[in-house]
Formats: sequence, structure tokens, C-alpha cells
Amino acid sequence: MLLSAALPLTSSLFAQSPTVQPDTTGVPESAAAPANSAVEPVNVANPDFVQDKHAFGVLPNYRTAEGDQPYSPISAKRKFKIATDDTIDGPSFLLAGVFAGLGQWQNNNPSFGQGVKGYFHRYATGLADQDVGNYLTEAVLPTVFHQDPRYFRRGHGSVMGRVGWAVSRTVVARNDSGKWMFNASEFLGNGMTAALGNAYYPDERGFGDTMQRMFTFIGTDAISQVLKEFWPDVKRKYFHKNDPALASDVK
Repeated sequence: MLLSAALPLTSSLFAQSPTVQPDTTGVPESAAAPANSAVEPVNVANPDFVQDKHAFGVLPNYRTAEGDQPYSPISAKRKFKIATDDTIDGPSFLLAGVFAGLGQWQNNNPSFGQGVKGYFHRYATGLADQDVGNYLTEAVLPTVFHQDPRYFRRGHGSVMGRVGWAVSRTVVARNDSGKWMFNASEFLGNGMTAALGNAYYPDERGFGDTMQRMFTFIGTDAISQVLKEFWPDVKRKYFHKNDPALASDVK
């Protein structure tokens, strides 16, 4: 539903304001953006650079990178920092609260009950899923498998092509040499998180429920990457329409 609702918006955005991505590789920082610009210039040499910490103001954006920039691997320490940033990020607690409210409204896991106690039970278990998943998919398993947990934006092409790219990055990921391979960290990490949920979801245990949780986690990551893919375009069109630096921001 979220993807289908987003497509008309992105189609309109591209029809009215095509994306332009100037090549700033090798350009001094002082020339990459106007002197009075509030937006930091591109810093290709620094893989830790983050332009926007939040996409759409609430979505943690610490592991988004520009795919058209020269690939630079990140250390295991950096992978754990990304996972930690995602875990302690303020809006992530707000999002967990929203999902807990939806679960309460739909009466998921009825043994949790209703009222304040039921809500906070759902909130705690949802936060556990979120935090364990962050560390397994973004830090622990990427370190073990030598994979890069970042999402590399395509940033150009048709709307459907970019949506397909963003979704498919849950299936393939770069390794620390920059080559694309099966995203074992995403699937195994979310599978382990889902399996751990059998310990605190008494109403949803067993193989079928575990698989459902796992693919829900993966689907959520896919939707998140679609939103991150188009956020710079939305920001440029609606918030910084005349700011040329946004066309090549490193996220």
C-alpha cells in the first residue's frame, strides 16, 4: 500500500523536475557548493559523511550512500557505529510507538492484552525486534560476511527502475571489495531476529509465524530504501528547489 501510494508522487516529481547530478569528483570543497549555502558539499574521501540524518524528518538515514561515487569500504567499527546510530536515534523510538499502537488497534498478540500494559508490552517487543535486527543486519553479520550494510542510491533513471533497484538491494549487497553478492546479512540477520521472537511472542510461534516475521522485516527494509532513494528528489523539489548542491549530496 505504501509503495503504490508513493509511485504517483514520484512520477509527478520526475515529470516536473528531472534530477540533475553534476560531477563534483575532484572539485575542491569550496567550489562544490556556494559559500553561503547551508548544505555541506560532497566529501567523497570521507565514507562517514552523512548529509541527512533523517529522511522525511523521521526515517534514520545513517547508512545511505551515493552509488555513483567511487566505492570506499568501511571498517567493522563503522558498521557498528551505523547500527548504534540507528538504534539510539530519537525518531526510531517514535516509530516503534506508532507500530505498537497499530498492533494494539489490530489486537496483534492478544495475550498481551489491551490498555497501557498491553501497549507497552507491544512497544517493548517491537523495540527488541528493531534493535536486535539493527545490530545483526548492519554490524555483526556484515562484519562476519565482509559485507557493506549501506544502501547505495541509484539517484537517476525511471521511477520504476529506481524502485526496483531499491527493493532489490535487500537481495544483493556489496562486499568489502565493492562487488555485488547475495545479501546474506539481510536475510540471515532478519531470520535470526524473527527466530528470537519466538521467545517473547507466545501467540506467534512456529515456522510459519517466524517466516512471516522475517519477510515483514525484509519488506520494511525494502520500503525504507525506496523512501531513501527518492528523499533527495523530494527535498530538492519541495524544500530546497534552487539549491544546486542537493543534486550530488552524499547521504
